[in-house]
Amino acid sequence: MVRIRMKRMGRRNRPFYRIGIFDAHEERDGEAIEEVGHYDPLEKDDAKREILKKDRIEYWLSVGAQPTEKVAVILKRHGISVRR
Repeated sequence: MVRIRMKRMGRRNRPFYRIGIFDAHEERDGEAIEEVGHYDPLEKDDAKREILKKDRIEYWLSVGAQPTEKVAVILKRHGISVRR
């Protein structure tokens, strides 16, 4: 199964996450099939906090990729419908 999930980047006490397409058996910080955005929880500007490639995310959802709970919340915030 293919999952849409976050990969932690950044240094200690300054998290930064890349949103990517991963094989379900890949480790948390493993290699992604494709990077489709990023999420910076400490960014003050809402427009810069979450950057997504909507067309690629919609493609992966159409072929059966399942988002994690946190990613599903981010996608819903950007108007991308997620069927669970």
